[in-house]
Amino acid sequence: DEFGGANDGASKSVLNIQPIVPVSIGEDWNVITRTIVPLVDQQDFPIEDMNESGLGDVTASQFFSPKAPTSRGWIWGVGPVELLPTASDEVLGGEQWGVGPTAVALKQVGPWTAGALVNHIWSVYGEDDRADISTTLLQPFASYIFQKTKTTLGLNTESTYDWEGEAWSVPVNATIAQMFKIGPQIMQLTLGARYWAESPDDGPEGWGARAQLTFLFPK
Repeated sequence: DEFGGANDGASKSVLNIQPIVPVSIGEDWNVITRTIVPLVDQQDFPIEDMNESGLGDVTASQFFSPKAPTSRGWIWGVGPVELLPTASDEVLGGEQWGVGPTAVALKQVGPWTAGALVNHIWSVYGEDDRADISTTLLQPFASYIFQKTKTTLGLNTESTYDWEGEAWSVPVNATIAQMFKIGPQIMQLTLGARYWAESPDDGPEGWGARAQLTFLFPK
């Protein structure tokens, strides 16, 4: 992503390693763990100390979810989310421990899937000279799959509101994904474009791109 304002010309690239693992906890329930491990590269910021590469802060979520959909076809899960101050450099993370609630719900109707993921994280402990964290994530999503080719078109936004800084960040993502196999391994390659509809004054702006490779291990 390219930045504007005082950070005009700077860029930030993030490689997210994101394992999602369902674990059975009885006949009727699963706990689904979702861990986001970001590898960050920041370049061309006017403050030289900002130009760092390394590990960012890890976000971990655990969703307790019924194995069977509701009578109306909804799949849902709720649980806690944790922010872990794992950044390899202070400019790549907030140096704060955080915790809060998270929830997800989705419904599949024919080739369509639609739903939303939400969470809120409050900082509970960290360095005194770093800003407190109070952030809400709103991630509505919709997709359409072409069953014959296993090609999926998707649209989502990963909107966050910073209650401390009173600022929105609203990236809108349009994607196309293709499922395929190499030997016995099922994979999905996703390519997409991102547009920043809203961001803080010195935050990212304009267009960005994303690529994602997903390894699938169905039972």
